[in-house]
Amino acid sequence: MVDENPEAEPELQLANVGERLRTEREKQGLTLQDVAKESRIPLRHLQTMEADKFADLPGRTYAFGFTRSYAKLLGLDQDEFVEQVHSELDAQEPDKPTRPANFEPGDPARVPSARLGWLAVVVVIALLIAGFVFLKPIYAPSGELPSLTEQEQAQQAAEQRATASAERPATQTRDGSAAQGPVVFTAMEDQVWVKFYDGDGQQLMQKIMSKGESYTVPADAEDPQIWTGRPDALSITIGGKNVPRLADDDMVIRDMKISAAALLARDNADNSASPSQ
Repeated sequence: MVDENPEAEPELQLANVGERLRTEREKQGLTLQDVAKESRIPLRHLQTMEADKFADLPGRTYAFGFTRSYAKLLGLDQDEFVEQVHSELDAQEPDKPTRPANFEPGDPARVPSARLGWLAVVVVIALLIAGFVFLKPIYAPSGELPSLTEQEQAQQAAEQRATASAERPATQTRDGSAAQGPVVFTAMEDQVWVKFYDGDGQQLMQKIMSKGESYTVPADAEDPQIWTGRPDALSITIGGKNVPRLADDDMVIRDMKISAAALLARDNADNSASPSQ
């Protein structure tokens, strides 16, 4: 009787994400131009991905979002490829401290138990505060009523801001007409990643905008700025009036001021620099 005791076959080492995407694309008879047209991912980013240089993309948000779109186009497991990109980026940047991103489309790392734990803590704290507020009159009926000083100060500050906004002079457009009102950015294409933040670096909004989706810059934002890789795909209006886009080509811009005054000053400067007809 032959004793069959075959040795376990070693696990095959998976190819990197870029090689797997390229192999499947070629297997389906697609060119990079075909993928760029269908997925709306710039050709140079596709070349970077297939070279497995995900760290060279503008950010992890791009790496995860583009990988998910590419895998979906090829009919592959999107979550599996995004998770592998996670692993490869962590391996390439071992000394970089990990911190949760504000928005990472397709990020498969989720920890439901931790969220539930924090939610439970918040609920307990809220119940304790509510109990203290509602039960205090029972145990101390003669206690003093809360002071209204803070509320009055907050109300006065809001009124002062409103008055200052109303008295602020209107900015002139290139045709000499006064422009005032909200600054609105609208995506003209799908998958336009953009981040808005104020002069102190506090985030106002960050996401991948869909075609036709708009974002209004808060009127009280101090020195609002923008960071995006598709300024050519964002239309801008001030008080309903169109102003020029931030760029005519896809490129990474960062820390560009986008207040009404800054946008119109830029518009007027461009208009003055152009030759007269």
